[in-house]
Amino acid sequence: MPRILMTGASGGIGTSLRKLLPPIYPDLLLSDIKPPADLGADEKFKAADLADLAQCEAICEGVDGIIHFGGYSVEGTWDQILQANIIGGYNLFEAAYRKGVKRVVFASSNHAVGFYPRHHKIGTDVTPRPDGRYGVSKVFGEAVGALYADKHGLKVTCLRIGNFGDMPLDQRRLSIWLKPDDLVQLCRIGLEHPDIHFEVFYGASLNERAWWDNHRAYEFGYRPTGRAEDFREHAMAEQAKLKPDPVGDYFQGGTFCSMEFDADPSRIIDWKKR
Repeated sequence: MPRILMTGASGGIGTSLRKLLPPIYPDLLLSDIKPPADLGADEKFKAADLADLAQCEAICEGVDGIIHFGGYSVEGTWDQILQANIIGGYNLFEAAYRKGVKRVVFASSNHAVGFYPRHHKIGTDVTPRPDGRYGVSKVFGEAVGALYADKHGLKVTCLRIGNFGDMPLDQRRLSIWLKPDDLVQLCRIGLEHPDIHFEVFYGASLNERAWWDNHRAYEFGYRPTGRAEDFREHAMAEQAKLKPDPVGDYFQGGTFCSMEFDADPSRIIDWKKR
């Protein structure tokens, strides 16, 4: 069986996948800057600060494939994003290359394209429109992944993850929800499919209100089992509790778009004409 490294093991997604991946990849190595508080005796863990290339190389030693969920997972200051996501993301790919890792699954984000209006259905080949510094770092990560695939032959899959969880929690998330089991399925495609070179997929379940054309993932065999509309009543009840957000409610990135927004509000009206 291949040895798989998963970074970001202490985060929300990492915590969930720690339970779902071992039956598929028994030789699973976990990493984060600090160990999970509930680390089990049977779990293998190596601490690493991704901003340190030598530490990245150490965790990549003897690894066949990487699921990279490490980094700063929300909007932050430039220095936070720079160290964890930009320097850390580059280091991860460089270390993988130096240590002969064959495949990398990179956790990108819907925030790489968050400034597209919700009425635009977009594919994976659109011009990036990040909605913050965090989104910029994910665009950077996708670009670095493409470089290492084309120049060095790594097999790279970038997942523009929507909203990961057991159910969609509001109206926006009915369009972008990702069931944990479906994320596992996408990771397996990236780690196992023989035809992967460099691909970008949307990390989304079977969402009838989807804003994204995810046909490329389906061509590689993706068959999501989560259906967002099964949770419509709960999501809409939660939506009713939220305050209106003229900017965030218009763009796909939600509050990431309205955060720090100080442009001319007529810009939103202009977008409606496009």
